[in-house]
Amino acid sequence: MIQIYHNPRCGKSRNCLAFIEKTNQEYQIIPYLTETPNFNELKELLKKLNLDPIELVRTKERIWIENYKGKELTNDQIIQAMIDNPILIERPIVVKDGKAIIGRDPDLVAAFLD
Repeated sequence: MIQIYHNPRCGKSRNCLAFIEKTNQEYQIIPYLTETPNFNELKELLKKLNLDPIELVRTKERIWIENYKGKELTNDQIIQAMIDNPILIERPIVVKDGKAIIGRDPDLVAAFLD
């Protein structure tokens, strides 16, 4: 089953969800802003994405700039920052068959879901 970590207020996330809906594959929406992954879930998601924690952070968000930018943070501290402020998590994230991608590019999503 496909999972999409979705923010309904984000155009890229809405477009990705619309694309997934057209594939006629079974999917699950995870509204990560209200159902934030816990520390271990986020760590596992990072493994599936093959990313370091900072690569999943939306570093242009005001919360990041005002509270974290320029500080030397460990990976665990960055993960905790995303848990405390889920708006910092890049979106949408698409998970299938133990792998994941950031689904901002429809062509990448199409290739990933094939």
